[in-house]
Amino acid sequence: MEERELSSGKVENDIFLGLELGMNRKAFYETCWDLNSQGILTNGPTELSVEYRADMPSGNGAFMRFFPKFEDQKIYMMPVEFTYQAWAPWNEELDAEHLLEDVKSLFEQWYGEGFIEVTDRDQTKRVWVKVDGNRRIRIFKKHLSAVRAEIVDLPLYKELQNQSPS
Repeated sequence: MEERELSSGKVENDIFLGLELGMNRKAFYETCWDLNSQGILTNGPTELSVEYRADMPSGNGAFMRFFPKFEDQKIYMMPVEFTYQAWAPWNEELDAEHLLEDVKSLFEQWYGEGFIEVTDRDQTKRVWVKVDGNRRIRIFKKHLSAVRAEIVDLPLYKELQNQSPS
């Protein structure tokens, strides 16, 4: 799938909320500042996170926290973490399995259908993946209450992976 999409020449840089792969650091901060002044984004609970309150397809509210990774001052990866606002250990309907399906549905609204499920050999880990040209999106359960998504510029991501020492 990756080879087919990369060879297509298609370029998809949209991330969400006006943010894009390849956006420079200054433009990222300016966009977030503008969205913050409109009450759309706030500071997240950690020093390097931006928080968005997402209305999920299930009707449950969720915290969507993100902060990009930059290469040469441009976004090449956007890690995103989702948690339900009302999550508690006794709320089984708000566990990460339900959240995973909810995030997948949200992303299908944003990026279109076509996510495929990939599992490891013993089928203990599930990842939903979609590749559109240069953009790869992966969604997976992080832990009991959180789901992580990663949106990457696939050619640059692969190049950086090949450069890192083994």
